[in-house]
Amino acid sequence: MKKTVALRQNHEFRSLYYKGGSKASGLLVVYYKKNRYGQNRLGITVSKKVGNAVTRNRVRRLIKENYRLMEAEIRDGFDIVIVARARMATSDFHASGASLRTLLGKCGLLA
Repeated sequence: MKKTVALRQNHEFRSLYYKGGSKASGLLVVYYKKNRYGQNRLGITVSKKVGNAVTRNRVRRLIKENYRLMEAEIRDGFDIVIVARARMATSDFHASGASLRTLLGKCGLLA
C-alpha cells in the first residue's frame, strides 16, 4: 500500500495553482504537477462557500476516503490538490468518487 504525504505549506499550494495543470468537473477541481520526491503529496481545499464547518468537514472526509480507495491506482511522484466546489455539499459518496476518478483519469494520473 502506498503512502501519500499531506501538502501543508501555502507556497506549495500556490505553486500548484500557478504552475501545475488542472481539470475540473461540476463537483471538484484537480490541480497536479510532477514532483521530485517519488511519492504523491495531497492537499484538499474546501472553501467557506461550501457550507458550515460540519458540511466542509464531511466533504473533506468524502474526498479523503475516495482518494484512499484509489491510492494504489495513482501514479507516483505527483503533487495533487483537490478543490471542492459548492455543489459537493449535496453530493454523496459514489458521485464524488466517480467525479474524482474521472478527473484523475483525464489528468493522466491513473496507472
